[in-house]
Amino acid sequence: MVQDDDISPAVRKRSSGIRRPQVAETIPDGLTAAPVPIPTGVTFTVSARSKPEPVPVLQFLAEEYPRLPLNQVESVFGFVEPTTLYGGRRYIGPELSPRDVRALHDCCIGIRLPLSNHSVTRQEYEASAQLLRQHHGKGNSVITVSDELAGWIRADYPLYEIEASVIKDINTLEKLEAALRLYDTAVLPMRINLDKAFLDQIPDKKRVTLFANAGCALTCPARICYGSISKANKRTGEATACSFGKVPRDLYGMLNFDLAALAGMGFVRFKMLRMREHGLTGY
Repeated sequence: MVQDDDISPAVRKRSSGIRRPQVAETIPDGLTAAPVPIPTGVTFTVSARSKPEPVPVLQFLAEEYPRLPLNQVESVFGFVEPTTLYGGRRYIGPELSPRDVRALHDCCIGIRLPLSNHSVTRQEYEASAQLLRQHHGKGNSVITVSDELAGWIRADYPLYEIEASVIKDINTLEKLEAALRLYDTAVLPMRINLDKAFLDQIPDKKRVTLFANAGCALTCPARICYGSISKANKRTGEATACSFGKVPRDLYGMLNFDLAALAGMGFVRFKMLRMREHGLTGY
């Protein structure tokens, strides 16, 4: 995950004040830097990462996702109250306020809690009981990496939909089959969107979430960020890590997948990221 601090001053200067840097000359088939049509009959879970808590969430959605019909937003994912169960991104503070949660529910939009920390103890889980009780309700969901955590939540809070995080790197049919025995749905890695033969073989496409757009994770050869973020979210003071600038890779900037083609294959669930200010990736 490319953070602002990981970008060289030269790149930061070039991308300052613009939404997208110059991308590589050759973009993989199935991806485009241009906006793509939003198919009907599909839903999206969208990112509220780094949303300033005082900004009303419906205003935020209108500004960040102006082409996405509100009635196709199934859920919004972001941080609420503090917990050491968070993963995926470093917890700095709440992104969704109680007012935001109410506003979303008034629009029949759920919240999705990113409880995707690599390491979870029973003690930490029980310490988060108030948060889990507060948001336990039909339409809300959690994203997890830990199968054990998913099992605890399933037993104690059955109204949550439980989704297997992209961090699990589910990249074979065997892994997907195993995940869907425990989870309601599963997010597949960005690169899987480009493997039509693999996508064709998935039997239950309606239980799979695909990315609508792609950032640095598409070509990252060493996803060291997730483990370091999990440690940092334990409030140990540990710094996060990123392989950007250390391990060679192609970097295209933020790109969009061909949603019409993916929907035509039978996929109906998509995850949409926000673009970071430097335009090199999303969050």
